[in-house]
Amino acid sequence: MRGEIPYLVVSDECGNIFEIPEYRMTGMSLNIPLLPSREELIPLPSGSDLYFLPGRDAIGFDKVTGECVRVQEYHGKKVYPVAAFMAPAYLQFYRCSFYILPGAERLPLYSYTAVGWYRGRFYTPGVRIDPDQRQDLKWFDLAEIHKRAKKVAARFRKNRLVQHLVENCVLRYGCPAARNFVMGRWECPLPTTPGCNARCIGCISMQPASSGIKPSQDRISFIPEVDEIVEVAISHLEHAPRAVVSFGQGCEGEPLMLGELLEESIREIRKKTNRGIININTNGSKPEVIERLCRSGLDSIRVSLNSAQEIYYNRYFLPLDYKFEDVIESLKIARAFSIWTSINYFIFPGLTDHPSEMEALRSLIDGVKLNMVQTRNLNIDPDFYVEELHLSELEPCFKGMKNWLGFVRRHFPWLKLGYFNPPREEMHKRHFEFSRG
Repeated sequence: MRGEIPYLVVSDECGNIFEIPEYRMTGMSLNIPLLPSREELIPLPSGSDLYFLPGRDAIGFDKVTGECVRVQEYHGKKVYPVAAFMAPAYLQFYRCSFYILPGAERLPLYSYTAVGWYRGRFYTPGVRIDPDQRQDLKWFDLAEIHKRAKKVAARFRKNRLVQHLVENCVLRYGCPAARNFVMGRWECPLPTTPGCNARCIGCISMQPASSGIKPSQDRISFIPEVDEIVEVAISHLEHAPRAVVSFGQGCEGEPLMLGELLEESIREIRKKTNRGIININTNGSKPEVIERLCRSGLDSIRVSLNSAQEIYYNRYFLPLDYKFEDVIESLKIARAFSIWTSINYFIFPGLTDHPSEMEALRSLIDGVKLNMVQTRNLNIDPDFYVEELHLSELEPCFKGMKNWLGFVRRHFPWLKLGYFNPPREEMHKRHFEFSRG
């Protein structure tokens, strides 16, 4: 693509997607529409999806006036904005740009990235943040996955955790991690926990009826026994390449709620094998449990944050029995035990790249000495997020996500930026290099 910004992409009421050559695509930072630069655009990654957004008007850039304008109709037909849900391992620079109309329903729990069209291709503002291909579309032959899933279910027919991963996660929801489990490769999920001690407004497995939003997936409905967890973990760690097993999945609540179960399971796993990585994805709410898990043989931890600022963290997570300082303490404890320590950082252009947030992130990384920041495009209705976190109160002063990347790389050259929990091979490269530094 040379010189030109892609055309605005819209949809009619039937879901037919087309471009409007009279306007260029725009992106949105917080609630301000912007024209992306050519350097910020990439071809839409394979495995991405497109959505049209009812109850909203598109915003295009008018080259004649040099302004961002509201686009409600084209050739007499009502049109709607179109957004991209980017494939895993990609970081968005701008979200889809639109005006919400009165009475519009909330959007489902996906991320909504700007998208345009130019010379036969869709383009989107973003970058591949992780070269790991574990969730790339090319690796998922559905016929083969379904065949393997049935074999795994038959092999472990008395293991309820395996049955959950096969029937609920692979065959019902198409979870990439569960698919990789039945294929015997890479990272394997270990969901355990129906309960949670936070009420995240963007929770993908539990939403109050008043939200009007259907959760993306149902939570696990039982608590596995230690032997069920160990059987799954050992089978995977002993045979899978670049093996990782992870507590804390989208189909459960907060795994630290079952600290004793996890502690015993980790001890039993490590009695039987030293291979691979045992990881926990968590909200980091219980530092004392984190310490016990570290002593038991935990290898890595990933703590989810939507913001490094306590005020915005609390407005998103709505913690029930813990405080933001507990989350930071959990990260510090993990580093004290020299285990691989990451944050799962929910990206929202306009907040993430705001100077106040960047300074808070710098303080957190410096204070904890993190190994890694995993970036996640936040899955939520953006207008709802802005409203619930009172982000309109922020004084507009956005650096841009491309500049955010430069900021992190410049100030923290040892830090790994990525998307996935790394295997042991990659940790060794980074971890010991950092320890020497």
